[in-house]
Amino acid sequence: MKILELDGEHLTIENVAEIAASQCIVTAASLARSKVEKCRRFVEKAIDQGRVIYGVNTGFGKFSDVRIRDDLLERLQENLVMSHAAGVGSPLPADVVRAILLLKANTLLRGYSGCRFEIIERLLALLNKNVLPIIPEKGSVGASGDLAPLAHLALVLIGKGEAICNGQKLNGADALKCAGLERIQLKAKEGLALLNGTQVSTAMSALAISALESLLVHADIIGALSTEALKGTPSAFDQRIHAVRGLKGQIESAQNLRNLLEGSENVASHKDCPKIQDAYSLRCMPQVHGSARDATAFCRSVISAELNSATDNPLIFHDDEVVLSGGNFHAQPISTAADVLAIAAAQLANISERRIEYMLDPATSEMAGFLTEDGGLNSGFMIAQVTAASLVSENKVLCHPASVDSIPTSANKEDFVSMAALAARKALDVVQNAEYVLAIELLCAVQGFDFKNQRSSNALNAIIREIRAEIPHWDQDRIMYHDIETARNIIKSQKLIMIARESLALA
Repeated sequence: MKILELDGEHLTIENVAEIAASQCIVTAASLARSKVEKCRRFVEKAIDQGRVIYGVNTGFGKFSDVRIRDDLLERLQENLVMSHAAGVGSPLPADVVRAILLLKANTLLRGYSGCRFEIIERLLALLNKNVLPIIPEKGSVGASGDLAPLAHLALVLIGKGEAICNGQKLNGADALKCAGLERIQLKAKEGLALLNGTQVSTAMSALAISALESLLVHADIIGALSTEALKGTPSAFDQRIHAVRGLKGQIESAQNLRNLLEGSENVASHKDCPKIQDAYSLRCMPQVHGSARDATAFCRSVISAELNSATDNPLIFHDDEVVLSGGNFHAQPISTAADVLAIAAAQLANISERRIEYMLDPATSEMAGFLTEDGGLNSGFMIAQVTAASLVSENKVLCHPASVDSIPTSANKEDFVSMAALAARKALDVVQNAEYVLAIELLCAVQGFDFKNQRSSNALNAIIREIRAEIPHWDQDRIMYHDIETARNIIKSQKLIMIARESLALA
């Protein structure tokens, strides 16, 4: 089984996606442990000296001016966790919860939070034993971090709340017992360290980025197949066009399309063809796909930094013997990036749906209507396009930005909030919708190619063979959703990317 060592500084989006999707062993680096323990000793020393530190021996938010007696500090932390566990709605998916556990452990390993190393060990134990706290998806405004959802995570550490263990929903105490773990008694600062931070919104954003980056490559592959099915001209993908604009994503997408189509009989047939220009959904693929690439690259830069950030409050700089209150828990960078990410995914779906319609309309495709023989008796892909239209319309609603919203909370102490968890959750939904739209386009493109009496490129021929090995030609109507789900699973498996790379057809 693979082992990942965390040090608080080098976690990647690829790590997050891998750990979220499958079980492996995650450990903490010894150097990071040393930093955590030094920070904790400073906190304990400060308490012994009678120093007043926010959230350690004071109340929270509006109650920050209330001093708490030393004999009540542990109760203070447990009260914080219980009172803040106010989330509602459906539980977050298992892969998201695994990612949250990973990110929470990683940020505490930075050594600025003041918790004991035992807290990090317990988080990793939950992850490694696949004990997943039940975290409601709604309730965070991304102000002092993702307080409510992280409180639901922390509840399980103290033997409360609920979790899934061995496929069973159990109360927190029984879930710990199921995994051979004991409840933790939170010490000063530890409840606050667990609840402060952006790990919920960051986890969802990281997973959305990982899925969208794969989809960006599939959009080029599937778009090339649609170009073949529609006998589109490849002249719009010429390197010179994109070089004089100079946008990185556009250049990469155009190169992919050229490589994927190289050697196709359709490309050769256009050498002296009078057809000059195709519809935008074909001709402008590099510009639209490329814009989504560049937007996603921006999101990756923000989220990659956030994975390894110290985002609770106050932060303990033990080398300087200082405690500083600030706002790293404010998730505005994540909410902005997640909104941009949703827009990028929606763009891919929008142009894909237009190519679907292009292929299904005999007036534009010069193929059988709805890509079916014996139309009338058979409806073919008629309603698959309706599904795609439904999904892209839903995406347009979901792309309304959450990052520009704010509502004051905590008696105006938290008077400007980020709504990052909502932005990230929407981004995941938009990416999933885009996967389904591109899956439908994949089905249509391969069906359309079946009507052509010509060979494609080596790369696309290999991809078509892979699709047809799992999804037969639509010769008569059958249950459509099975094919759509199979096509999406093929996209999620990244088989098509591997085939294209083996054919040296990707930039």
